[in-house]
Amino acid sequence: SSVETVMKTKTTLRRLCAKALVTMALSMPLTAAAQQQILGKWWSPKKDGHIEIFQDGDRYHGKIVWGTQPRKDTKNPKPELRNRDLMGVVLFSNFRYDSSDKEWVDGSIYDPDSGKTYDCKMWVSKDGSILNVRGFVGVSMFGRTEKFERVR
Repeated sequence: SSVETVMKTKTTLRRLCAKALVTMALSMPLTAAAQQQILGKWWSPKKDGHIEIFQDGDRYHGKIVWGTQPRKDTKNPKPELRNRDLMGVVLFSNFRYDSSDKEWVDGSIYDPDSGKTYDCKMWVSKDGSILNVRGFVGVSMFGRTEKFERVR
């Protein structure tokens, strides 16, 4: 009868909704864990400093927290900043996590060696030991990727 069909449909919909809610609840911690894996300290590509990635709200940033040779920000385009110490300077700014691509995107990177700031995206290797940082102008195809190794 049509009443039985309606009842079966309602039961099926309830089960589907319950499954969807359970799936969402289980996948949320995985997404949170995935986006948190960038946090911590990373060796610079030249192994002469540590960059610490930290979270502020839903954005991620990275600052210099240790270096073999303290130095000033002499190439900064703003003359008033050229005498500041690089220690503590935020080099990676304003990244957001893109869960579909498992990347941190829409950020920028400041290169103290040139004084230039580039668009940037980052992603972590499958084993979590390497942070790939791709700086570019306009399109990521036209850029360069540097590898930062996790500080153990």
